[in-house]
Amino acid sequence: MSKKIAIVEDEPEILANYVAAFTRNGYEVSGYESRTAAWAVLQDQLPDLAIIDINLGEEIEGGFDLCRQLRGLSSELPIIFLTARDSELDTISGLRLGADDYLTKDISLDHLIVRVTALFRRINAIKKTTQEKEHLIARGPLVLDQERIQATWKETVVTLTVTEFWLVHALARFPGHVKSRQQLMDAANVVLDDNTITSHIKRIRKKFQSIDSEFSGIETAYGMGYRWIDP
Repeated sequence: MSKKIAIVEDEPEILANYVAAFTRNGYEVSGYESRTAAWAVLQDQLPDLAIIDINLGEEIEGGFDLCRQLRGLSSELPIIFLTARDSELDTISGLRLGADDYLTKDISLDHLIVRVTALFRRINAIKKTTQEKEHLIARGPLVLDQERIQATWKETVVTLTVTEFWLVHALARFPGHVKSRQQLMDAANVVLDDNTITSHIKRIRKKFQSIDSEFSGIETAYGMGYRWIDP
């Protein structure tokens, strides 16, 4: 069954190009030119992936608002921002809202499709297991369920995005081992810059700390990367 992608882009010609490109590559694509049009449909039936522009017509931050709405429905839905806005502040804002990737419109269609394919590959890799015991990684209060793409801390669910889950998974698999930013990108099968990795780690920490104010499981190895520390 082909994956369903929702693309939200207010420029009709650009939207048509995106829809045509993904359709040629075997995806089932729905296009929307506004936040309200997208929300009217997506609130009742989530896609497998949402690709969202930020500026949507008169709504300068309509894409951010739509991301908040979608995250309210699902913490696991993969979301990618695809926008002309390339400031570091916008990038950080998008990732803080729970996006799995933040891309600018100078990216080629071929590269865009490769990034989407890689994202779906990561999701499939997490879900692909052969034995029940392989579904779970337990590190003290932390339990990672790869089949459900779910993390719990002290038996409370931590609402991680797919990218965040994979980063925690990469760290927790080998407690005490320092993972460089490049190794984390490789493990998560994603291309991000150093600042983006840092933003993801900060957001992950805050999510754990919202459950446990004394959480200190992710330690920074300055100049080297990050490590998971068992309590």
